[in-house]
Amino acid sequence: MSSIVRIRPKAMIQKSKTSSPLPCSPEPAAKPRPKPSDKLNPKTIDPFGDRTRAPSAFAAIYAKGGIPCRLMHGAVKHRLQWESLPETLPFDPLLITLAEGLRETRHPYTFVSKEGFKELLLVEDAAEKAVPLLPRLVPVLKAALGHSDDEVFERGLDALVQLSAVVGSSLNDHLKLLLTNLSRRLMDKKFKEKITVALQKLEQYGGQATVAIIKSKIPTYCSVCS
Repeated sequence: MSSIVRIRPKAMIQKSKTSSPLPCSPEPAAKPRPKPSDKLNPKTIDPFGDRTRAPSAFAAIYAKGGIPCRLMHGAVKHRLQWESLPETLPFDPLLITLAEGLRETRHPYTFVSKEGFKELLLVEDAAEKAVPLLPRLVPVLKAALGHSDDEVFERGLDALVQLSAVVGSSLNDHLKLLLTNLSRRLMDKKFKEKITVALQKLEQYGGQATVAIIKSKIPTYCSVCS
């Protein structure tokens, strides 16, 4: 049996050539999307992963080992592990650096700065070491109290009360600088009670002279002694 050869018309051959798709440039590889757990689990957050966002001063110091304590993750509660006993550490500039860290909003800096500041003020001679630093320390606390983040404000308020408990009436000369931001936050109902309790503690630690200072900025304040 002879084979049959079919010849395609010339027009059909040219049409198939023109209809063939042109080569396309390869599409850029899709960037991997972050996992939801990366946002929910603070341990997985890499503060240096985003090159467009420079690390804060506190984060840079912490990364270089300039903060002599580290966060220890516990099953129930986290804690700090100090490289040296806190009572052996110089307050200048460590206490000020920890106070600057109160404005952090990322883990573990939020915990380290808050707990570090509190534990450093618990050493036996904390008052003697902290009082000379007040002119430099108070503006840093003022920045935390004026921060738009609610958690930063609360950390600043807690730190202010802790400092007042240590330095007592020595804080009175600097108190007006801090009261302006407290007065503004009093307008927020969710902070009214917490701020009122803090002001009462400032009066308790600062003495009777503190009342007049508070009233000069917050006229509605009622003394705990009245």
